[in-house]
Amino acid sequence: MDDTAPGTPALQELHALARAAAHPEGAAPCPCPVDLLADRDDGTVVRHGALVLKAHGAGARGHEDDDELRARIAVAALPGLAGVLLAPLPGAPLPRPRTPSLAERPLTLWPYGIPVDPGAPEAAPWEEAARLLALLHRTPPPPGLPPMRAPLKAALAVERMRRAAPGHPATATVLRAWRTLPEEYPRTAADRLCHGDFHLGQLVRAPHWRLIDVDDLGVGDPAWDLARPAAWFAAGLLAPEVWARFLGAYEAAGGPATTPYAGEGGDPWARLDVPARALTVQTAALALAKSTAGGRPLDEVENVMIDTCARIVSHRTELDPPASAYSEITIRTSGS
Repeated sequence: MDDTAPGTPALQELHALARAAAHPEGAAPCPCPVDLLADRDDGTVVRHGALVLKAHGAGARGHEDDDELRARIAVAALPGLAGVLLAPLPGAPLPRPRTPSLAERPLTLWPYGIPVDPGAPEAAPWEEAARLLALLHRTPPPPGLPPMRAPLKAALAVERMRRAAPGHPATATVLRAWRTLPEEYPRTAADRLCHGDFHLGQLVRAPHWRLIDVDDLGVGDPAWDLARPAAWFAAGLLAPEVWARFLGAYEAAGGPATTPYAGEGGDPWARLDVPARALTVQTAALALAKSTAGGRPLDEVENVMIDTCARIVSHRTELDPPASAYSEITIRTSGS
């Protein structure tokens, strides 16, 4: 994002606000670690020591309005979810930024947590993630919570691809895979409390594993929170034994997304198929949009997801897991 590029007034102000929140008494120059943790369309995150400041995406850019965001953040602060979601830091509201590009972007403060190490995929906390998702899904959603945004994010990714890469040779394949999905997603379960954008990058240790980033949290079908790992498994990017551990841990913790099939010899894929196909298309669409904008070729993982879109179109109405062995591609911990 240009407005928060290194050295810009927007990023300088975010760092200054984070420092002021970390040192409200105006401490002298400190040795606190300072870093830009994320800078995407949906949010910019800076760290100052044990504190993280997030500038959320502005409502005019297709993200939730302030009331919906406040409702989502309030869920993260619920005592009953203290062992599941990282809670925001209490305190007075942050001052409104002076930089024009930040003026309409809500700011929130959070404790810093250690993220999943992308260089150690063998140590990825799949079972812990599954347990946290199961606990989240089992928690009754508070009244008035908006829908989780996973289906909307898939649609937005396709529109972004249409704008950024209309002439790319793979765009037509991704669009054909998108058209295999139902216009209205089937309601296979009662509305549950869902994260809305789960991937391994949404986990931090603080000091125990917690889910972060509630911008897409809301009520909906919990199968969508399992969709990205399911899509990776179907594409051959996630080892069958890792997928089995993840799904087994989720079901052992009472996760409801596959409840009709757990322990009955049934196939949970009947619940996961549509969300997994949607996440496959979303991932491929974002890959085309980003690679085209960056003037770079698709990488190996991105090509695999586009090939999986072609498989969706050519061979099946359901995205059955492939027989191919797990490839030696490092598992990513980042999302869209």
